Amino acid sequence: MIPYVRREKIMDELENKQIMYIEDFLKIFDGVSESTIRRDLKMLEDENFIVLLRGGAVKLKLDSHEIPVGTKKLLYKEDKEKIGKFAASLVEDDDCIYIDSGTSCTAMFKYIKARGVRVVTSNTQILNEVNHVIESCIVVGGEVNKKIDSISGPLTDDTLKNMNFDKSFLGASGFGTVVGINTPDFREASKKSIAKTNSKKCYVLADSSKFNKSTLCKAFEIQECILVTNKEIPGLKGISEYIVAE
Repeated sequence: MIPYVRREKIMDELENKQIMYIEDFLKIFDGVSESTIRRDLKMLEDENFIVLLRGGAVKLKLDSHEIPVGTKKLLYKEDKEKIGKFAASLVEDDDCIYIDSGTSCTAMFKYIKARGVRVVTSNTQILNEVNHVIESCIVVGGEVNKKIDSISGPLTDDTLKNMNFDKSFLGASGFGTVVGINTPDFREASKKSIAKTNSKKCYVLADSSKFNKSTLCKAFEIQECILVTNKEIPGLKGISEYIVAE
């Protein structure tokens, strides 16, 4: 098993169990040495993705700063795919839509089946996903943040201010009734706010692990959008509109 696949499996296991021990991984990866597992875990810790505890314990680390998109792909993969696929089903023929940066937003692109769709995006990953059902794809200008595969800044904001969308699909680092829809980056928050304002409908794609997670910048209140997530969130019932992706 190649190292990337092994680390991906480690994250799958931690996603389900939250805390595990090195001995647990030795049982899962038959024939893999303890030193190899420790190297994998150290690499994931260096990427700020897990925490190594005393006694050989390991847990996920979901902190307040932006995680690199390459690492994000390992988190809650099935949930993000489910959310992305459902979000794509909301796109109708001839819609003009905005697709934000973020792994859940990227996941939706390949599932779009509606015809004649015009896409505006600040997500550099989407360039690899354009297919025949997309009538046109506009990538907005601005400063590229390679860490999160996103374009943002004053030029991006100025471009989006002059556009109108049938629907926007936004990512978020955290969401909640008090913390709103949030992100660690002022530029990302500004971009999301503009896209939301200029859209007839605004959907935020976020898995349930981000509920009540607070980062530096609130883009807007959660009541101003429709949340698409992966399971019921009792704390939002009667307060905010949300959809559980099936």
